[in-house]
Amino acid sequence: MKFAEVIGHAGTKSRLIRTVKDNRMSHAQLFLGPSGTGKLAMAIAYAQYINCKNKQGNDSCGACPSCVKYEKLAHPDLHFLYPTAKKDKNDKTVVSLDFIREWRELLLEKHQYMTLTDWYEKINVERKQAIINAGDCNNLIRTLSYKNYEADYKVMIIWMVEKLFHSAAPKILKILEEPTDRTLFILVAEDTEAILPTILSRTQIVRFPPIDSDSLLEYHIQQGVNPQLANDTIRVYPGDYIKTLKMIHAAGEEDKNFQLFRQWMRVCFQGKMEEVIRFVNGLAKNTREFQKSLLIYSLRMVRETFLVNRENPELSRMNNKENELVGNFSPFIHDRNIGLFNEELNKAIYHIERNVNSSVMFLDMSLKFMKYLKR
Repeated sequence: MKFAEVIGHAGTKSRLIRTVKDNRMSHAQLFLGPSGTGKLAMAIAYAQYINCKNKQGNDSCGACPSCVKYEKLAHPDLHFLYPTAKKDKNDKTVVSLDFIREWRELLLEKHQYMTLTDWYEKINVERKQAIINAGDCNNLIRTLSYKNYEADYKVMIIWMVEKLFHSAAPKILKILEEPTDRTLFILVAEDTEAILPTILSRTQIVRFPPIDSDSLLEYHIQQGVNPQLANDTIRVYPGDYIKTLKMIHAAGEEDKNFQLFRQWMRVCFQGKMEEVIRFVNGLAKNTREFQKSLLIYSLRMVRETFLVNRENPELSRMNNKENELVGNFSPFIHDRNIGLFNEELNKAIYHIERNVNSSVMFLDMSLKFMKYLKR
C-alpha cells in the first residue's frame, strides 16, 4: 500500500516520510487511534516506503520488486502478529502463522482497513477470547534473529497489541527495547488503557485522530459513491472510514430501517391496536438479522431524538431525513422515558439473538412504547 492510498492524515504522512529521509526512524512505534482511522494501512504504507528501492518523492514507487511483494503482503521481511484463538477446545495451541493465509486475504479484501470483529468473523472465533500468546512471542524472537532476506529493514507489525497476553509480554520486552540490527517494530492499537505499561514505555506514540471529513468525503466520491449519501454517512460516523463504508453498503437496508422506525413510532403513538398488530405481523416476516438491525437502528434514533430534546443537537449524527423526523418526534422522548426505551430495545436485541418468538416480543414492546410515548 502506498501513502496515497491511505485516507487523510496528511500531517502524519509528512512526519513519517521525514523520519525516513532524515534516517531518524524510531525502532519501536505505537500507532494509536480509534477504529476506522487507518492505522494498520498507514503502518503497511510506512513499511513499504522504508524498503522501496525507487522512492518517488513522498511515496513508494509501487513498482519495484520490494513494492510488488508489499502490495501482495508477501515480502519475506514483513512480519505480522495478531490475535488468534482455537476454534475448538481440542485444537492445539495456535499462533499467528497458522492464520497467515486468512490474514492476507482479509487485508487485501478490506484494503488494509478492518476491525477486530472482521478478523474474528474471518477465522470463525467470534465467541472466543483471542490473544497474542507466548507461542507468537517465541516465533517473533526466532524470526527476528535471522538476517534480512532482501530488504533494508525487517518490519514487525503487531496489530491490536492490547491483546498481548500478560504472561507472554515479558518474552519480547528485551528485543522491543534492543532490537536486532535494522529491525523496526510498528505496534497498532486503539486503547492505551489496555496496553501493558512495560510495552507502552518502550514505544514512541504516533496518534491518529479521526479522519478529516473533507478527505473522507473526497475518497468516497472518487469511489463512485453518491455525494449526498457519502455526506450523510460522514455526519453519522465522522472520521471513521470503516463505519461509513458499511453504512454506504447498507444504504438500502438503512433506508428500510428508517421507514420502519418512523412507521413503528407512528402506530405506537396513535395507539390503534389493529394498526400495531398489522405492523408487528409484517415485521415478524423479516429475518432475525434484519429485525436485530432495526432494533440497533432504533436505539440510535431514540438517542438522537433525546439529544435534540435536550437541546444538544451538536452531539447528534443524522442525515437530512432523520433530522426532519427527529425534529417532529423529539418532544416525546425525554427524561421520563428515555431509560425505558433503551432498556426495552436492549432486552429485545438480547432476546432476538436467542431465538425468542419475535411476534410476541415486538407486540409486547409496542404496547409498552404506547404507554411510554404518552408520558
